[in-house]
Amino acid sequence: MSKPRNYQTEAIIIKKTKLGEADRILTLYTPHLGKIQGVAKGVRRPKSKMAGHLELLTHSQVSLARGRNLDTITGSQTINSFLPLKTDLWLSACALYVTELVNQFTPDHAENRPLFDLLLETMHLLCQTDGNELILRYFELHLLNAVGYRPELRHCVSCREPLEATTNSFSPGVGGMLCPGCRPHQPLSYPASVNALKVLRLLQGDDYTTVIRLKINRGLSGEVLGLTRQYLRHLLERELKSAAWLDTLRAQMSSDHSPLL
Repeated sequence: MSKPRNYQTEAIIIKKTKLGEADRILTLYTPHLGKIQGVAKGVRRPKSKMAGHLELLTHSQVSLARGRNLDTITGSQTINSFLPLKTDLWLSACALYVTELVNQFTPDHAENRPLFDLLLETMHLLCQTDGNELILRYFELHLLNAVGYRPELRHCVSCREPLEATTNSFSPGVGGMLCPGCRPHQPLSYPASVNALKVLRLLQGDDYTTVIRLKINRGLSGEVLGLTRQYLRHLLERELKSAAWLDTLRAQMSSDHSPLL
């Protein structure tokens, strides 16, 4: 049975690319269709009626018509504009980081409703909590779970023994923690303190409500960031552009003595 020519979907706009003089190709993440692309014709013109509903980081209801190569966006209506994500530089950087992760880790047309829900909830929480860094770490770990790269944080991935309360190591190459006895056999690994491992386990196993109440110092926050960054870099075989922007903003906020947590 052929698919209907016209269809509608809820979507979060996660990327936009200029096309010609007035059009854009938009990458949309949807609850039932996964990641799709559509052409928004004339959306860059000042009088475009759809432009405000198809801004980056917007949650919209989108109407599309199927095309031979790319579908065409024929209508849109904003569900949530997530205005704080567009008016605050730090929040913008955080939101662009999570949407870039979704874009990089997902193939086209592969439904993943848990990941859509995770992305939507993360955008809501960024708006409500002034960009708490732990929200990003929570998102990273749960995205990894949703796309099949959940790291092992409770047992040594080599000998399979439960990890003891000591400095263990994280190995991106084998996807999890190594005990001190097995670490020498995996040279590309990174030390993880007892507290860093506790935070990672909490982020992986608890919900947002618990996570946003957690208070950790800047040093521990940096250690947890470093461990997740190494794993993401290993999986993607590259650094995200938005991660570099976040690093720049962190450095600026640190020099201004602004709290990150």
